[in-house]
Amino acid sequence: MDTVHIIFAGALLLLLSVLAGKTSFRLGLPTLILFLLVGMLAGSEGFGGIYFDDPQIAQFIGIIALNIILFAGGLDTRWGAVRLVLGKGLTLATLGVFITAAAVGIFAHYFFYWSWLEAFLLGAIVSSTDAAAVFSILGSTNIHLKHGIRPILELESGSNDPVAYFLTSLLAGAVLKDEMSLIPALTQLLLQLVLGVSIGYMMGKLSKWVINGIRLDFKGLYPVLALSLGFLAYACSELLSGNGFLAVYVSAVFLANSQLTQKLSIRQFFDGFAWLMQIILFLSLGLLVFPSQILAVWPMGLALAFFLMFIARPISVFIGLSWTKLDFKSKLFISWVGLRGAAPIVFATIPMVMGIASSYLIFNLVFFLTLVSIGLQGTSIPFFARLLGLVDLQVSALTHARSLALEEESKVETAEVYISEESPLIDRELADIRFPADCMVVLIIRKQQYLVPTAHTKIEAGDTLQLLASKAEDLASLQMELG
Repeated sequence: MDTVHIIFAGALLLLLSVLAGKTSFRLGLPTLILFLLVGMLAGSEGFGGIYFDDPQIAQFIGIIALNIILFAGGLDTRWGAVRLVLGKGLTLATLGVFITAAAVGIFAHYFFYWSWLEAFLLGAIVSSTDAAAVFSILGSTNIHLKHGIRPILELESGSNDPVAYFLTSLLAGAVLKDEMSLIPALTQLLLQLVLGVSIGYMMGKLSKWVINGIRLDFKGLYPVLALSLGFLAYACSELLSGNGFLAVYVSAVFLANSQLTQKLSIRQFFDGFAWLMQIILFLSLGLLVFPSQILAVWPMGLALAFFLMFIARPISVFIGLSWTKLDFKSKLFISWVGLRGAAPIVFATIPMVMGIASSYLIFNLVFFLTLVSIGLQGTSIPFFARLLGLVDLQVSALTHARSLALEEESKVETAEVYISEESPLIDRELADIRFPADCMVVLIIRKQQYLVPTAHTKIEAGDTLQLLASKAEDLASLQMELG
């Protein structure tokens, strides 16, 4: 293929992916699974006939994409919400990963008759929830979950990839050597986590100083500057034997909760760029797979998927959160939202690149597992949330107000909230609704019309309230009151 045909094919695949994503919302399917299917249809065994069989290139694309996705997720993380669930999220991201990997390893050893090292390698690859899948599906469902469940899931998915990546690399090397030393491995893991957090924090402070200190002539360069600093955080951590993924996420969370020049434009840039990287990542992984090989492993893949969803994941969640006050229904829902997506598939390329004999079987099993996880769990998240009574039917989750584009220097927080048909706020006047002292409704979007409200304006079903607050804590208290 010459340059023009490559550009044409790439543009066509992106266009088809975006159109498929638009259609998926109407069909109730997660967008990401359609990206994978578009890649498979365009591959060597599909209609497109594009031959792609290079796991090393796929792994490189995956690492780049995961960096951007984690950075974008970190920029949307509010410390006020995360701080309340920090212990829960980090427990699932560490202890939960180990328990899941161990449970899947035991299952693969006794049911697939694999060696212990290969079985635990499979467990390590599928042990983490996927940030891309969790961020996109929770965002697209637009439901407000009670008891701080959403920040727990987002923190877990944003911070558990480093542990799974380390375990995968460690066990892949052990399979090649046919041995593993436990104490040095745990020491190395602890070192990677400590260095990852420390370097990420320092890079976050450095990035804040650079972005606020430099005066660029073009505002469009600030997101490019942030992008370079994010990759620098990853590279510095990896070069110093830390965990690069963790460093990227920590640095982005630090920036998200700092006074930052052009923060709004940086966030908007990464929102779009992260979606682009998700499309490219899922397309490339879809191209890498051969559907005939996936079909050949469906009995093993289905057994693995059901064990992970119904046994391994619930065990890790209920043990990991046993010390918390979360009720049974909340833990059950968190267990169900253990989505597997691009990250496990990317990790599955590690043994392929290292030349492990069983690597292609592992890759095909992980790919099948991902299809089942996103297809079954991803589509049923709103249903189970409502079934378990964990959805606040009054309002949707607070998001940044679309019509109020204020820069960070204003020191004013914006948010919007959608009024559903079940909301008890309907037909009530704004004066009768208790808002925090420093929070007000400044605009109402009603049937594509923009209304400036007064104290006597009545709320109607379908309204979107645009809010201003002097600080994030006011919005958090409002969310708790309405939720």
